[in-house]
Amino acid sequence: MTGTGLAALAAAGVVLLVIGVVVGRLTARRGGERDLDLGTPVERATFHTLHTASLAAPPLRAGLTEDTARKAARRLRSLLGTEALCLTDRETVLAWDGPAADHHRLRVMEPVAEMLESGRSMSVRTDCDELECPLRWAVIAPLTGEEGVLGALVAYGSRESAVLVRATTEVARWVSVQLELAELDRSRTRLIEAEIRALRAQISPHFIFNSLAAIASFVRTDPERARELLLEFADFTRYSFRRHGDFTNLADELRSIEQYLALAGARFGDRLKVTLQVAPEVLPVTLPFLCLQPLVENAVKHGLEDSRNECRVTIAAQDAGAEAMVTIEDDGVGMDPAVLRAILAGERPATSGIGLSNVDERLRQVYGDDYGLVIETGVGAGMKITMRFPKYRSGVHSSAGRRSSG
Repeated sequence: MTGTGLAALAAAGVVLLVIGVVVGRLTARRGGERDLDLGTPVERATFHTLHTASLAAPPLRAGLTEDTARKAARRLRSLLGTEALCLTDRETVLAWDGPAADHHRLRVMEPVAEMLESGRSMSVRTDCDELECPLRWAVIAPLTGEEGVLGALVAYGSRESAVLVRATTEVARWVSVQLELAELDRSRTRLIEAEIRALRAQISPHFIFNSLAAIASFVRTDPERARELLLEFADFTRYSFRRHGDFTNLADELRSIEQYLALAGARFGDRLKVTLQVAPEVLPVTLPFLCLQPLVENAVKHGLEDSRNECRVTIAAQDAGAEAMVTIEDDGVGMDPAVLRAILAGERPATSGIGLSNVDERLRQVYGDDYGLVIETGVGAGMKITMRFPKYRSGVHSSAGRRSSG
């Protein structure tokens, strides 16, 4: 997670503690004697406050929409203990929980618009004409994100209360943190999609031209092989340019690599020697889309295009308990370790080793820094790349059948 994400989480924890103390004391006065024996009345109320907040968080982490607001509104109203509560965006009420929606919902956007201009919490009299209506005061607090004020949290009470003003403001800040985390999640998704587009761009017109030229060379001399290569080319490009899913499984990724190597073999002939060693039990393991093929392409490029000698590429996938271990090794020209460090640090132009830096960054984003590429290389010594993939990781799903690996 980025430094911004960690700071947001820390802020969320601090705000929750404030909510627990402020709202907890208010709830404790209403009689905590019915609760389980979890300590003093304030401690019990704080526990329930934190628990309620944890239930409201998941929908808010999906952003501010009508559906997420509806799911969170009841929890937030319980958190504040108010007569009614509503959530709005900048233009309309997204969700209402509590009584008197029939007449208050229509008039709330007028004071919300005033709050949107100032960006500060405000307390207003509702001026309700219904004698039996309990909603006499409203506290309106801004919900903010990276792009400014996104909407409002409006808490209703029967009377003006400084405690309600403070509690509503703190709850709105906590909600804003959840919305900011949702924006970070969306930014991360956009970043991954951009990185996959960069990898697709690496499947260059140069490779496509050479593949088609190699296929064309067999049309007259060996029509059957030309047909087989053309089918491999179609399947390879279809997989590489698919438009759905950030993840795939090892079996599909290896199949794409076999197709790529078949096309490369048609071009380089006997100069390319390939060995595959794959344990069948790791084939269903989920991994980020297009994280092996670019590394194999680099191995072929540096082993053959940068040399006149033959090149041996070895691809191994082994079972390592809770993980699958994949190695890609070539005996090509290798690389200066200092240049490699510069590539992985992003200090080299994007055209240099984009596959290495891209895959390394994506693995760290998905699994953590302990799962980056491990690379052994030297000038004239070839290159060996080792990767580890957890077999079970929450939130990591294969696009094939939407199977979960965690």
